[in-house]
Amino acid sequence: MKKLSSYAHEILNDPVRIAERDQWFLRMENVFDSRPDEENQRYVFTLSGDAPRPADWQRSYTHPEEWTVECLEMMAALPPNPAHRFAPVCLEFEPYGVHFIDKLFGARVYNYQGQWNADYLETPVGTLEMPDLDKSEDWALARRVAETFLAADVALPLIGTPGLSSALNIFVNLYGGEGLAVMLEDEEAAMHDLQMINDLIRTLRRWYIDHIPVAQMQPVISYERTQPPRSGQLCGCSCQLLSPDLYRDMIAPLDDAVLSDYSRGGLIHLCGSHTQHIPTFREMKHLRALQLNDRAAEDLALYLEGLREDQIVYVNPCKGMPVEKAVEISKGKRIILCARMDAPVIPGV
Repeated sequence: MKKLSSYAHEILNDPVRIAERDQWFLRMENVFDSRPDEENQRYVFTLSGDAPRPADWQRSYTHPEEWTVECLEMMAALPPNPAHRFAPVCLEFEPYGVHFIDKLFGARVYNYQGQWNADYLETPVGTLEMPDLDKSEDWALARRVAETFLAADVALPLIGTPGLSSALNIFVNLYGGEGLAVMLEDEEAAMHDLQMINDLIRTLRRWYIDHIPVAQMQPVISYERTQPPRSGQLCGCSCQLLSPDLYRDMIAPLDDAVLSDYSRGGLIHLCGSHTQHIPTFREMKHLRALQLNDRAAEDLALYLEGLREDQIVYVNPCKGMPVEKAVEISKGKRIILCARMDAPVIPGV
């Protein structure tokens, strides 16, 4: 197997860079815990890191160990962290994109023009069975990347998990609109499969919790959804399709259970119109942050007003929510700006 060069090993164990990364984590914890520090009084906390990968993505499936080492070599060639933006270096392996869990459950997953797709299951809702992970080549592939990362013995990079998603997202991936109809028509069948999905997601998450060093473990999109150590994440994209009552009663308990596996709780990613769920988000004990992409970011003010004071918002700037507007709304408090730029100065501070 290809070995990491001594130069890369030295750079990726540089105590100065590691100390700098950990200082950024402390500053991030200040944002989460509403504790001011000198920098945060003058600047918005800005986050955008790097997850360099070889252009030939197919090799991550055929030669995962070599691919992992090549990623680490590319990280070592990156410049140090800039002064006014947290830019962690990360290993990001996302097998089958958002369809990794689908594939473990037996869905046909395929790549078309660079995009992963999945066919719906033909079996009825309510009959889903737990896959045998000991026999799963796909789960073994994900473990091989993580184990190669561990064997490289490098302390600086973060490592993201595969796309472990959420119970509702996977349920929709597996059954489409029919699954949503069953949630209304046969709650018992729907809850059987939703719970089965959640159990698998939590089983895989616990493997990473048990095996990856605390300071380095991050969920998926580790370079732009970085959180303080011991934090989790799930994808809430599909919850925009649900009524407030349906999400509160059937899905929120599953999501909160996933986040409870992490001692600091965690984050839900949103990318649509989800404000009907703000009262439920506020009540979720282990939910510490929401990450707003695209359309969701336009509702920043509603989230900051409706969430608890100990819940923060990751903002991806977009046409409807440019950087200047996000800073004006938040006054730099309770937000992390996911942008590849120096942190903007807070007006009047």
